[in-house]
Amino acid sequence: MLANRTGLDHRTIENIIDYSVDVASVTTPEHVLSRLHDTIASTTTLRVLGANRFSVKVGDWRRLQLGKTVFVHPDVPRGWMDEWAAFVAGGHPIGLMTARMCLAPFTWTELSRMLEPVGVDRWPFELALKYGMRDGYLCPVGGRWVVAFWSPKPLSSGFLEPARGLLYMAASAAAVQLESLIGDDVGRVGRRAHLTPRELSVLRHASDGRTVQDIATLLGLGVETVRSHFKKAETKLGTRNRTQTVAEAMRHLLIL
Repeated sequence: MLANRTGLDHRTIENIIDYSVDVASVTTPEHVLSRLHDTIASTTTLRVLGANRFSVKVGDWRRLQLGKTVFVHPDVPRGWMDEWAAFVAGGHPIGLMTARMCLAPFTWTELSRMLEPVGVDRWPFELALKYGMRDGYLCPVGGRWVVAFWSPKPLSSGFLEPARGLLYMAASAAAVQLESLIGDDVGRVGRRAHLTPRELSVLRHASDGRTVQDIATLLGLGVETVRSHFKKAETKLGTRNRTQTVAEAMRHLLIL
């Protein structure tokens, strides 16, 4: 009966449940992924792509390190990883950004339909197609990890919620074990900018849509002083303009 409700056969269901329990005894990150891959690959169209541990600093995609924060299954199409890593380092990982914000898992097709990406945002989907990866399934775990699957075929309406739940259970167990194997990483925290109270005040008012003149009037400061606070905040946050500076300060929870 359970097999009918999930779209998976009894053997796969049992294997997924067994994996979710037994993975706690696996001793290397590589085997965590390979065991998960072996659990599903022979009876479904899904394959394990890999897992990523997010940096504490939101948007710090340049800290992706293969074998330390990113783990990729060896059966992933050759060439994909190199192109994907170079693209992500540029700061446009739409899938990872969405996975970090989401609580529930989702397919690549669902992500594309939801965001309707154009231009550079479409590139990850086109790269996947280039390497025969027609669809995928991203499983965010606790805002700290994402475990990803890919498929050479689109995940149609036959990819039922119970099957998604079972795979998410296995992905969560994998993430928990990966976390325990990797341990703490001080570098994961990244560099935290320290802005002065005046700089924070200027950015808070800017986040409400105030102009430089408005902020100067509200704070009783000169216009050039406000501009100077903006420039100093940009330098500290490593941003390129006022819009990015305000957004970065909000990402770091420096202003609310």
